[in-house]
Amino acid sequence: MSNAITSPATLTVGEVAAASGVATSAIRFYERQGLLTSVRTSGNQRRYDEFAPCVVRICRVAQRVGLSVQEIVALFAALPASSTEADWQQLTRALVAEAERRIAELHDVLDDIASGEPLCKLPAGGRAR
Repeated sequence: MSNAITSPATLTVGEVAAASGVATSAIRFYERQGLLTSVRTSGNQRRYDEFAPCVVRICRVAQRVGLSVQEIVALFAALPASSTEADWQQLTRALVAEAERRIAELHDVLDDIASGEPLCKLPAGGRAR
């Protein structure tokens, strides 16, 4: 994700993981998905910029909202190459709106379940499998 790289890549996989509260395997996963980028040292170790933990935290929030990895990739891809604070606030608003939409959908499902109406009709004298 090139629009987030603005500082020298100095953080190790472990440092990004610790700063963002995830396992190192999650950092490598997000990189394979194109959500993070790293540079390699002469010793072939990955290094990330200081913004990488923030990207990972946003990814985790988006996943908790219910977005798929592909939807998260699209969310970040929609950011301009030189993202401003306003762009990041818009991303936050989009996540809030999606969370509210999904909560409303779940309330509708809960209303259906709690309505007292049977969810299905069993055959007379039959058993459900």
